[in-house]
Amino acid sequence: MNKFVGAHVSSSGGVFNAPINAMEIEAKAFALFVKNQRQWMAKPYDEKTIEKFKTNLKASKIEPKHILPHDSYLINLGHPDDEKREKSLNAFLDEIKRCELLGLVKLNFHPGSHLKQISEEECLDRIADSLNTALSKTKGVTLVIENTAGQGTNLGYKFEHIAYIIDKVKDKSRIGVCIDTCHLFTSGYDIRDKEAYDETWDEFDKIVGFDYLQGMHLNDSKPDLGSRVDRHESIGKGKIGIEAFRLIMNDKRMDDIPLILETPDNSIWKDEIKLLYGLIKKQ
Repeated sequence: MNKFVGAHVSSSGGVFNAPINAMEIEAKAFALFVKNQRQWMAKPYDEKTIEKFKTNLKASKIEPKHILPHDSYLINLGHPDDEKREKSLNAFLDEIKRCELLGLVKLNFHPGSHLKQISEEECLDRIADSLNTALSKTKGVTLVIENTAGQGTNLGYKFEHIAYIIDKVKDKSRIGVCIDTCHLFTSGYDIRDKEAYDETWDEFDKIVGFDYLQGMHLNDSKPDLGSRVDRHESIGKGKIGIEAFRLIMNDKRMDDIPLILETPDNSIWKDEIKLLYGLIKKQ
């Protein structure tokens, strides 16, 4: 098995600290924010920052394809208000360009929310339009749609939502999907045993397609199946349980992509990474 497990590490003090934090937990992949995720604006990178990031990344021996940067939580590419959607799109473009500068090849994002002001379909169309604009103005970075728990008015909690967006994207070579196991479970897709796991992934393959799978977030879930609530739990300590993660770690379809922990207790990430690798059956 060719698995690359890591966590969403801190880039506090500078984006160049993320690879160092990944090395400390013996990660083979990582996620990071390329700017403060709770602010619209950030000062541009200087040459020194970019250089330091690339030096630290080289030392970590983690390849860009195993890094899954996450965009700001403020961005809503499907915003019903034109001005606010434009603001989100500009912030999104800035993040894509930051990935380009750092030599990163993916950017993970939540699709968007209709805020009860427009229909789901209209919101999905706005998201796809935003992506087409973003792709036409950038290069080299694949935009990775994350499935959501469906909390509030967030779209992306059904495979059909994701497939609809992909269908409307013109450059399909630069669009991908990240499946978060907690979101998957709380949006109603069961993976707790082999039968349920196979059924869910067969549905994913049929509706979206494994060709688009570019990463995963490995999280157990505090809430129940189908609760549409997004609250992560440590691996094996939530409602999903350990078996689902054993199945993932032994599934060749999840080879060679970043498998990222966003579990709540970062003090045990190193142990959780070891736990996950320990689930791989000896050939």
